[in-house]
Amino acid sequence: MNNLHIISLESLALAFIPVAVVLVILFRWHSDGKEGLRGISRMLVQLLIVGYFLTFLFDVESGWIVLGVLSVMLLVSSWISLRTVKVSRKKLYPVALVSIFVGGGFVLLFITQGVLGLDPWYEPRYLIPLGGMIFSSSMNSISLAAERVRAETKRGVEYEKARSIALRASLIPIVNALFGVGLVSLPGMMTGQILSGVSPLIAVRYQIMVMCMLFSASGMSAAFFLGLMKSHLKSVE
Repeated sequence: MNNLHIISLESLALAFIPVAVVLVILFRWHSDGKEGLRGISRMLVQLLIVGYFLTFLFDVESGWIVLGVLSVMLLVSSWISLRTVKVSRKKLYPVALVSIFVGGGFVLLFITQGVLGLDPWYEPRYLIPLGGMIFSSSMNSISLAAERVRAETKRGVEYEKARSIALRASLIPIVNALFGVGLVSLPGMMTGQILSGVSPLIAVRYQIMVMCMLFSASGMSAAFFLGLMKSHLKSVE
């Protein structure tokens, strides 16, 4: 039975009260409150647009449209992943793009067609959210890896050792999540399913799948990126 509690717009507005408290503190402490305000504003606009878009997208019966959406997500995530290396962003973009495509794309294909066995294969209600989670995780791992490997090589560390340090650093967020899941936090997918009335035992299965998915995508994408980056390192300093 679906016991999902529907949040009214009036109740949702209350969620912005603690947000306003933090923004006031940021402004009073001269700690870049404008960036926080821009972030909240962009989040609100982007999610409203995405909400309406997904309502349409989940009803489409075209694999091409779904692949087009995934392609846009791939292109954008590859660009954002290099935010920490702005000087060499354009030169490294193809490397990041290939890395997320290979690492994240493989995991997405394996999970949706192997583990879930989607029918049809392009089922947007699964493919789009899972693709977003995978590309986002790959994006973050590459961002951390790119910043760390450049920092280590600038200190004179040999590339092989710098690569090892960077890969380990890139996986810190997801490894922390693996240690904390169930003890410190109930992740988004599991929480959402439980709130919607799904049995916790079923929700746990999905969450295990998600954690394996994110760890694999992060590790593969970062490793692939670091493997390709060696030949570009001198040209992007």
